[in-house]
Amino acid sequence: MDLDLKGKSALVCGSSQGIGLAAARELALLGANITLFARNETLLNEVKNSLDDSKGQHHSVLVADFSDNDAVRAIINVHNEYHILVNNTGGPPAGKAIDADEIEFIQAFKNHLINNQIIAGALIPYMKKESYGRIVNIISTSVKAPIPGLGVSNTIRGAVNSWSKTLANELGEYGITVNNVLPGATNTVRLASIIENKATKLGRSVGEIENNMKAEIPAKRFAEASEVAAAEAFLASPAAGYVNGISIAVDGGRTGCL
Repeated sequence: MDLDLKGKSALVCGSSQGIGLAAARELALLGANITLFARNETLLNEVKNSLDDSKGQHHSVLVADFSDNDAVRAIINVHNEYHILVNNTGGPPAGKAIDADEIEFIQAFKNHLINNQIIAGALIPYMKKESYGRIVNIISTSVKAPIPGLGVSNTIRGAVNSWSKTLANELGEYGITVNNVLPGATNTVRLASIIENKATKLGRSVGEIENNMKAEIPAKRFAEASEVAAAEAFLASPAAGYVNGISIAVDGGRTGCL
């Protein structure tokens, strides 16, 4: 199975921590040159210095706040020669959809779908030229079954999912694939925040909330970010050249549908 990414370049968004960081590490281990893209330059440089370079890879960083579409556009219009794009942005705050202010939906739409469109639009010409492109969107299992208490996130993730499938249909003939990885409950800062907020709201302990969540997962544990990254890395590889327009759940079996 050809997983070799030597000579390939990858832009990994939201890569200063969590699943994005894990994806960058995994792609580097397969030989890719990594460009880390997020807003915290200090953290990005720390991550860059930790990435594998044993195959002669060269790693770099790009800095922008993903809440500012114009800033993202300005940078990506200059730095746009990548074979692999990992779209990954932190999710919107928890809460019911009915309680959310409309500005929360608008900002989440900009952070996720609009930025994805800006970045992909800038990179696709190079991918076409190279006859090799892999766009992998880190989304959520909520695109299969909405998650209670994540109203804004459920809505926006669904939009990104449909965008991804549409793009896959449009780009397949150019050797470009577009797929989604759907993480379940994963040991990240975001999950810890969700658990803490729920514990506070319900007047229960963090441990109790964690145990209840794990009980709903057939694997009876949370995922590690590296396990999500492994699925992403496969989709970015030559071996996945005929895998296009799909969503892979990495959730320990929790999602109640295929």
